Amino acid sequence: MSKIKRVATTAATIVAALGIGYVMQNLQQAPDKEASLTPVPVSQVMLDSSGTAMPEPQLDLASITLTSVDVAPQIGRLTDQVFDALTQGEDVPVKTSAPVLDAPAAPADPVMPQLGCDVLLRATPAPMASVTLSLDAPCNPNERLTVHHTGMMFTATTSDSGHLDVTVPALSRKAVFVVELSQGAGAVATAEVPDLGDFDRIVLQWSGNTGFQLHAREFGAAYGSAGHVWSGATETSGDEGLGHVTRLGDSGLQQPNLVEIYSFPLNDAHRAGTVDLSVEAEVTAATCGRDIAAQSIELRRDAAPVTQDLTLSMPECSDVGGFLVLNNLVDNLKIAAR
Repeated sequence: MSKIKRVATTAATIVAALGIGYVMQNLQQAPDKEASLTPVPVSQVMLDSSGTAMPEPQLDLASITLTSVDVAPQIGRLTDQVFDALTQGEDVPVKTSAPVLDAPAAPADPVMPQLGCDVLLRATPAPMASVTLSLDAPCNPNERLTVHHTGMMFTATTSDSGHLDVTVPALSRKAVFVVELSQGAGAVATAEVPDLGDFDRIVLQWSGNTGFQLHAREFGAAYGSAGHVWSGATETSGDEGLGHVTRLGDSGLQQPNLVEIYSFPLNDAHRAGTVDLSVEAEVTAATCGRDIAAQSIELRRDAAPVTQDLTLSMPECSDVGGFLVLNNLVDNLKIAAR
């Protein structure tokens, strides 16, 4: 028999002896009972593999030092402290090595739709081949949103009541508009734009406050004159000021998407000529010494929109406050007299 088996047998013998002693002690403390029990000695017989009784091993408990015995991997170990407790009749301290598992978290309540939180979008045809969008999102006040239309996109913000009105120059006869709210809600609306073929349009769009500007100088107009059309121009008048630049997007947002659209009414031109188009970018502390990107969309008469990606290398930061003027990024418009 191995040492571990001998130790296990000894431990079992000790437990049996302690149990018998406990019973005898309780009987001695009960004087009213006349019956007495005679303890029966416990004998252990070891058998070999053939069934023959083996001599009982003589163990000297005082000479055995019990270090540790694996009782069960997930229960613990018998140590010297456990052995001493067994021999002295004390409670056995047992440490478990089994991991303590947290109770599974209760499943979250399903998200219930809020009544009256529908997002409604209406698209109404407007003058100059444009569409007026009216958004009602009563549960999304002061929320960022993105408007998508035929490759063009810009960001805006709803009002305190979740409302937005914006007029967008159309880029297709059957104009489809998608409004995407930052919380995942959205809406789609369409409108027919029958007079789209009466306009040439040039779109410049970009992300971030990179200081882009779209400039049009109609029929050879000088900078600052009535024929110089851009988003910062005041009022235009006469034949030299036919076109118009619309700026869309909320520049107060973080990393906004911004758009400028130049629209020229072909049927109102009384003379032939050229509209010189240029892209300008202000050199700022945020843009100096690095490349900035934009995208142009050109819509000429009834042709399909043409998209082009633009990359500009900005001057060094010693030129902050100046402007980078690029005259060849967008093709000029050739206007025929009507």
